[in-house]
Amino acid sequence: MSSTENTIEYNKKGLPPIFGKFGFGLFGIGLVLSILAYLSEPTRSAFNNIILLEFLASVGIGSLFLIALEYIVGAVWSTPFRRIFEIISSVLLILPLVAIPVYLHAHSVFHWTHHDVVAADEILQGKSPYLNMTFFTVRIIAYFAIWILFHLLLTKNSKVQDITKDPKLTKRNTTLSAIFLPLFVLTLTFSSIDWMMSLEPHWFSTIFSVYYFAGTFLAAIAVGTFLIIWLNEKGLMVKGIGKDHYYSLGALLFGFINFWAYIAFSQFLLIWYANLPEETYWFLARWEGSWMYFSIFLMIIHFVIPYFALLSQPSKMNPKTLKIMSLVIIFSHIVDLYWVVMPTFSPDGFVFGWIEIGFILLGLGIIMVVFTLKAKNQNLVAIGDPRLKRGINFRL
Repeated sequence: MSSTENTIEYNKKGLPPIFGKFGFGLFGIGLVLSILAYLSEPTRSAFNNIILLEFLASVGIGSLFLIALEYIVGAVWSTPFRRIFEIISSVLLILPLVAIPVYLHAHSVFHWTHHDVVAADEILQGKSPYLNMTFFTVRIIAYFAIWILFHLLLTKNSKVQDITKDPKLTKRNTTLSAIFLPLFVLTLTFSSIDWMMSLEPHWFSTIFSVYYFAGTFLAAIAVGTFLIIWLNEKGLMVKGIGKDHYYSLGALLFGFINFWAYIAFSQFLLIWYANLPEETYWFLARWEGSWMYFSIFLMIIHFVIPYFALLSQPSKMNPKTLKIMSLVIIFSHIVDLYWVVMPTFSPDGFVFGWIEIGFILLGLGIIMVVFTLKAKNQNLVAIGDPRLKRGINFRL
């Protein structure tokens, strides 16, 4: 038992072994299936790899955004479990490794990498100063460098504060967060364009990056909410986290479920109203054949179910409901990314088999393994943060 003050109780003990074993199991199975997938169907695997990359990027960069936002607005309610999001954001460290297979298969997935196709296409010629492998490579390196740099800086200061209790480190992280947020907007915007929107380079949307941001932040909150509640039930969080904290997490989930639906509908409505062929074909492709049923499934799983499940105030405080809905939201984000990416590979209808399952298991395994390894050598609570006591005593 350790404490920052007599009124703060925190049990510093490791994660239950079952968590790490399950995570390594998923990772191992997913890795084997993914390798076999690349050996059997490399192009299909590369498209699934993009989904994996964007899913992990969502969880990592969404968590880092939440950390920065807490510092900027001076929030206290989330301080008792900010460290959980710091650990989750460590997923950013392995993104370059996840991106390598996609990069090596860029010619198979990105239409604009074919010089003969670009030479015969006036639209692609106009976009070639941006859509070329040299500039694409520079941008990807820049995204990863910025995300990893700010992750390391913010989390380092937070961990040092556990020891020194220096309030100046909070101010330092607030300054870093103010620098990071505009960079977050730019890098998230252009990375979503590069990895997903450029799969169909003739199509354009003015709010696609906002659409991806909505799903990104929602997925990060869902992962954090599940882990926070689960760890708190195991007695691994600081004593005092209760229904008021759960309600705030539930309200964030509910709010961004609505925000995602609003942006998704706005993107559709603007394109439908303008009725421009260069815009409408993207949605028409997702409303033909079996993709129509998949689109309906996406609406139900990503909006209808979580909306009504979290609509009432008691449901936002119910730990069981929050854990179930967090898992539903995590799954629905994967479904959403599949809906964005895979019609380019399979325009005649969606395909789902062991290859897709392998990449999903790999993604979940990576998150669990990274969390297990990073949580092993640090506190699960930012015990040196001067706002911790106020965060514990937070009440609505």
